[in-house]
Amino acid sequence: MAQVWAFFLLALFSFSSYVSRLFLCSRNGEGSFLCALAPPEVPSIVSDSITPMAPKWGDIVWGHSVSTDLVNWIILEPAIEPDAPGDIKGCWSGSATVISGGQSVIMYTGGDVENHQVQNIALPKNRSDPYLREWTKACNNPVLQPVGPGMNPGEFRDPTTGWIGPDGLWRISIGAEVNGYSAALLYKSEDFLNWSRVDHPLYSSSASTMWECLDFFAVLPGSNGGLDLSAAIPKGAKHVLKVSVDQCDKYMIGVYDLERDAFMPDTVLDDRRLLPRIDYGNYYASKSFFDSKNRRRIIWGWTNESDSSSDDVAKGWADFELTSIDDADSFDPSWLLDPEKHCREAGASVHGGIGPFGLVILASSDMEEHTVVHFRVYKSQKEYMILMCSDIRRSSLRQGLYTPAYGGFFEFDLEKERKISLRTLVSRDTLTFLLIFMSCTSLRTENGWLDAAVQIDRSAVESFGGGGRVCIIARVYPVAIVDDGKAQMYAFNNGSTTVRVPQLRAWSMMKAQVNLKKG
Repeated sequence: MAQVWAFFLLALFSFSSYVSRLFLCSRNGEGSFLCALAPPEVPSIVSDSITPMAPKWGDIVWGHSVSTDLVNWIILEPAIEPDAPGDIKGCWSGSATVISGGQSVIMYTGGDVENHQVQNIALPKNRSDPYLREWTKACNNPVLQPVGPGMNPGEFRDPTTGWIGPDGLWRISIGAEVNGYSAALLYKSEDFLNWSRVDHPLYSSSASTMWECLDFFAVLPGSNGGLDLSAAIPKGAKHVLKVSVDQCDKYMIGVYDLERDAFMPDTVLDDRRLLPRIDYGNYYASKSFFDSKNRRRIIWGWTNESDSSSDDVAKGWADFELTSIDDADSFDPSWLLDPEKHCREAGASVHGGIGPFGLVILASSDMEEHTVVHFRVYKSQKEYMILMCSDIRRSSLRQGLYTPAYGGFFEFDLEKERKISLRTLVSRDTLTFLLIFMSCTSLRTENGWLDAAVQIDRSAVESFGGGGRVCIIARVYPVAIVDDGKAQMYAFNNGSTTVRVPQLRAWSMMKAQVNLKKG
């Protein structure tokens, strides 16, 4: 499997202005990761580093693209390159923050001459340039180094976007390994250039040894809007600490104690396998931002190429993004430890009580190639548990691909809500074009409904179940439907309970222009 992470094109920052910016940067040989930049006068997007000569590990720089609509992109010259002691081994992941006076500041992880991970600052060379093409590095780089008892100098990376505390000081958090534990270290600064470490972490855990690609933000339960972490947080709000670990993006929900300057999760889980995920598929190193114009929070994520390294080089960078309920089978809590294994063992062909049912997409006429996105309903002690699977084991006739069965569970009150949604987006390799067909399916049951929206093309399959309670992204590479130009889609039910499909709709999206050369 190629260890190259293509970026999933969403928006990191969309303010009330016109030009958005995408920085393509990286971290290390394990993959690429996201960052963030958001000057209010020129909304910006920062992803993670790239290898400029090919989509595989090598010399790491921060690439740079701009957009007026977050869909069509123009490529510019690299913004940051490894040419200083604090980043000579590579300009890796980081974040950006807008401080007083609309000044944009990037803080990023670099590899120094000793292969230690250190933090550096970069500033726009010409603030009047709407594209902010050129950046200069701070003279006091590296501004943060992995010093202190128990610090592992090779596990100290990925600074978050900054936020202002009640004392008026800036704060950031950085993922680190301290005394063999995972820690979200906390730092403070008056000017964003000179930093001091707080004597306690934002949060730490002995359940793992290292968290990377941290994200920290506020949410308001019951609201679809986003919150600015630096503004006054309304009563009843919660905070989210997202960590990247085990090749998954997992998160904890809790409160940010302003007096203690510490995050306190609502539930502490000793087994990190039980932590909920942002996405249950091929997805990693996500980054969120607050869109002040539309008052929402948007999350970017990465999905890695799953074919060979040589194919990666050949195609270049890929740019991306539920009839009686009485028949439900009993739920085994141990399945939560490995939902992917349960999806493999209880696949779409395995008969059940309620389910499996869902959609077969990207299917060849002889069904030799197909991808299945489906549900199973289980009865737990309190509520119903829904298993959602995205099974790509037969997605391609090609050999040597990474084709697992992804899956995740979510709780659902069928007696109360009576409706579970499924939305699946299947997108083409956007280097050439993005063509999407969407099919909306309502599967009526005796006691509930399933609404399913499916967007179909090839290359990436992203599914959202239960209103986003489980999200799964997968990479697929079918060949038969490419050869004959036809892709089939079917709704199916392999359970004892009857499922009806009252409507089916499809449509396509416009072509996106990605990484056009400026000038």
